[in-house]
Amino acid sequence: MESSKKIKQQKKKVLLMGKSGAGKSSMRSIIFSNHVAKDVRRLGATIDVDKKRVKFLGNLLLDIWDCGGQDAFTESYLTSQKSYVFGDVGVLIYVFDVESSDFSASENAAPGNSNRDLQTFGSIISALSEYSPGARIFALVHKMDLVAAAYRTAVTESKSDSIRVRSGRFARGIGIYATSIWDESLYRAWGSIVNSLIPNLDIVEDGLRDLQAVTEAEEVVLFEQNTFLTVTRVGSLVGNENPNTDRYERLSNIIKTFKNSLSTYTESNSSHQFDCFTIKTRIFNLIIHRLTYNTYVLVVLPPGEAELQCAKLNILMAKDEFARIESVAEGADDEVKGKGKSRAY
Repeated sequence: MESSKKIKQQKKKVLLMGKSGAGKSSMRSIIFSNHVAKDVRRLGATIDVDKKRVKFLGNLLLDIWDCGGQDAFTESYLTSQKSYVFGDVGVLIYVFDVESSDFSASENAAPGNSNRDLQTFGSIISALSEYSPGARIFALVHKMDLVAAAYRTAVTESKSDSIRVRSGRFARGIGIYATSIWDESLYRAWGSIVNSLIPNLDIVEDGLRDLQAVTEAEEVVLFEQNTFLTVTRVGSLVGNENPNTDRYERLSNIIKTFKNSLSTYTESNSSHQFDCFTIKTRIFNLIIHRLTYNTYVLVVLPPGEAELQCAKLNILMAKDEFARIESVAEGADDEVKGKGKSRAY
């Protein structure tokens, strides 16, 4: 039975900023609007501020402000609109175009170049320090597919050092990611960003640990149903030894593509195109199952038909518990933890 107590919806203002053409709107469209990379080339430049409200995990509302990066708009943000733009910000995501001549890794740039992008970033950091000192800061060094693979690590480290120098009071906590719309790196970055905003994450993880224990799973991963970003995961000793550290982002990319294909061939715009997806092999079983209205769960199990069917049953029995965790009121954490967990016999 669904709890009568509801979480008060939490609004988080997310500023998406960067130079015009850095790729801000493209990545937003891929993550939140189900576009694929090859289609975002048709998107035009953002004019002023494009606001989009995204519901995430039921109670979390992301107010995404996609800010046009033309010089005139940026100047306006930092002067006449300063308090309006930078007030009550939960997260700033600043996107750097790695190939831009305005993004020099050197403080002493050559005459033909400049570090104007870093200077703008520094001014934005100053504004945030004044109006939203508690904001989280993320910097994305974007379009890394344009950098030769052999140089990507060195370029990322150099750019990251320059970004931290300009990050002021936020330098210690800033998250910096190298990204591209053509691979899973975009999902890794945005997954980390959204993960930092999710309330009561420890309660969700407790529920996943119970599900992992009763199914004897090697790994249990929770995904948000629309974006298929990774919310969190738990694993056994075996699951934690998996050497493929980017597997969650790859799965996000693959399943998002799969869902888009279903939309194309079924002519359905529903975000729930499937309830359950299973893979059976001689060495493991894998289940991707709709868990709540807002989430899917991935469970990796040892091989065997009995293990697979028992795990499916336990997932079905856990649905009400996880729906209640999502809907429980703030301050009712003890109530959540005190409830018994469903078990299959």
